[in-house]
Amino acid sequence: MDGTVVITRALFGALALVMFGLGLSLSLADFRWLAQHPKAVAIALLLQVVGLPLACYAIVLAFGMPPVFAVGLMLLAASPGGISANLFSHLFGGNVAMNISLTAANTVLSIFTLPLIANWAIAHFIQSGQLVPMQTGKLLEVVAIVLVPVLIGMAVASRRPAFAARMEKPFKVFSAGVLAVVAVLAIAKEWSSISVAFAQIGPAVLLFNLLSLGAGYGLSRAAGLDRPLATAISYEIGIHNSTLAIFVALSVLGSYQLALPAAIYSVVMYLTAPLFGLLLRRGARAARTAPAAVAPN
Repeated sequence: MDGTVVITRALFGALALVMFGLGLSLSLADFRWLAQHPKAVAIALLLQVVGLPLACYAIVLAFGMPPVFAVGLMLLAASPGGISANLFSHLFGGNVAMNISLTAANTVLSIFTLPLIANWAIAHFIQSGQLVPMQTGKLLEVVAIVLVPVLIGMAVASRRPAFAARMEKPFKVFSAGVLAVVAVLAIAKEWSSISVAFAQIGPAVLLFNLLSLGAGYGLSRAAGLDRPLATAISYEIGIHNSTLAIFVALSVLGSYQLALPAAIYSVVMYLTAPLFGLLLRRGARAARTAPAAVAPN
């Protein structure tokens, strides 16, 4: 068996265990409020489906990106939130139930929106005549890796609450370890290609990543959402499923160059996401201590 296949399967298994750990900290009550808070869901989905593709298109024009890289970045913008979005949200105080729900909703929507956006980008920038079919297979993969382990974890937590409470911290530490491994593997695997292409498209990819994270949090807070919800939305739309974008570029469209923006993004996001989370945590700490710092007259 190819070494890359072994690493990929081992990583998917580790991520499934992480999602099981997230499920231990969730209950059905965490999801019931979604129907009662449509504003949060609407903000996240509008940003994902409409806002990010428009922002990506503006970045492509501003940087004058070559057509093949422009399509690759648009493909990334059309991809739903990745598994790592749930992990970062968990580590930095986001509403994980919101992330899980949005991942499911965005993944279902992407079956329709990803081909539409990708086909438009191809027709607009390349005019090659290729088409992107609906990615139902990747939907099933996300269900297997994300939703199923979470449901199992929730079932265990409902029957063994003491065990769930005892294992929450160890699984959180394990999550941080998985993120570190993912970052190292991504950098090592794509280093030669990334080092060559980064000078040309790296700044645009980095700006798109930062804009996604910042818009998700800033617009959510401006709309009156609390910090955990804003953090969840920020990571959900700021951490894209780069694996899906790479899969479509390589397996569906057969273009390695189309995959380079997503490959660079897969490295950049593991550097910016924790820094962004630390910044959010510092801001939350400052907000909590600000009233105490004001002495009465």
